[in-house]
Amino acid sequence: MPFSTHEETGLVLLTSSLLGGVRHAFSTRPGGVSPAPWDSLNLGPGRGDAPENVAENYRRFFACLGADEHRAVLSKQVHEATVRTVTAADAGKGLVRPRDYEADALITNERDLPLVVFSADCGILLLHDPVTGCAGAVHAGWRGCAAGIVEKTARELCRVFGAKPENLLAAVGPCIGQCCFETDGDVPEAMTAALGDAAAPYLERRGPKWHVDLAGLNRLWLLRAGLAPEHIDLCGLCTACRRDWFWSHRKMGQARGAQVAVIIL
Repeated sequence: MPFSTHEETGLVLLTSSLLGGVRHAFSTRPGGVSPAPWDSLNLGPGRGDAPENVAENYRRFFACLGADEHRAVLSKQVHEATVRTVTAADAGKGLVRPRDYEADALITNERDLPLVVFSADCGILLLHDPVTGCAGAVHAGWRGCAAGIVEKTARELCRVFGAKPENLLAAVGPCIGQCCFETDGDVPEAMTAALGDAAAPYLERRGPKWHVDLAGLNRLWLLRAGLAPEHIDLCGLCTACRRDWFWSHRKMGQARGAQVAVIIL
């Protein structure tokens, strides 16, 4: 089912109806204070944008969610498959306090503790179990996808908090689409090594290059983890095509901002 668009004070937020029982959002570019090339709602610290601009962008974004940005826990992404269990002791790390960890996925069952993951083409996913009251946020670029971080995060929610796969709900946010994700053979080889023949429908050879459906592959991992198809919502927007709404590493390089996905119990 398509994501919903919400506009407030110049900001545009995307949400999934599947996660309607929990505060969450996927950010877009409009509504912030950062100048080019970070214009304008850059939520990526350490990208060269002035820290006061990033802080104001977080204030605006979290005000729309009715949440305290100073409690946010930011991932420190290294394109691997580390899942971190987050507690109140982590509140503010990455924004107002240093991060003492590397993790591409965060999980928690604590209230009012926002989990934040970043993207500028990579997959970003949010998970929620309304039965046990736990949540997760995942950064799954192609390396993390091939490493199985999505399935690992779902299984950690079950192991740590007692969730059941059949109760988990997932929203797969905007990422680079198959239309624009053009690669050499290394990406298809990694996906095939991880997923076998099941990866084939998401890999298309076009001349000397391959085109990869990253969102579809991340969805496949969710299905492998035991989620029901009707419990998975795909945004369907391509970050490389929609540069009015998103930053794209493929199209912009390093001179850019970053969008985020946030979930708050």
